[in-house]
Amino acid sequence: MWALFAILSALFAALTSILAKAGIDGVNSNLATAIRTVVVLVMAWGMVFLTNAQHGITEIRRESWLFLILSGLATGVSWLCYYKALQMGNVSKVVPIDKLSVVITLILAFVFLHENFTSKSLIGAVLITAGTLIMVL
Repeated sequence: MWALFAILSALFAALTSILAKAGIDGVNSNLATAIRTVVVLVMAWGMVFLTNAQHGITEIRRESWLFLILSGLATGVSWLCYYKALQMGNVSKVVPIDKLSVVITLILAFVFLHENFTSKSLIGAVLITAGTLIMVL
């Protein structure tokens, strides 16, 4: 089931890029990011209440709060940079560079989360990096 959600995530991420580029024309990138964020906020809280998950908020540990807040800040900075890049560049160039986050995530997961970095991971990371360079040059 996780694979289905991952595929849907990729599909909607692709739509996000195309729709954002179409909508950002003549709009300040920071304002566009704020509008997107409000929509995501409403949708996320809607899902919380729809699934009756709001009661779990009191059970969240301090450490989890800290990491969730830091993750939110990282997301915000990422979105601000992404929208500015989309406004200035072509989607076909911006998106592949943005997806280098896969390679960076593998490295950070190895360093900070002590996840395995296998030869398969290394080959995949090299291929993603090479593919990105081919697409943007």
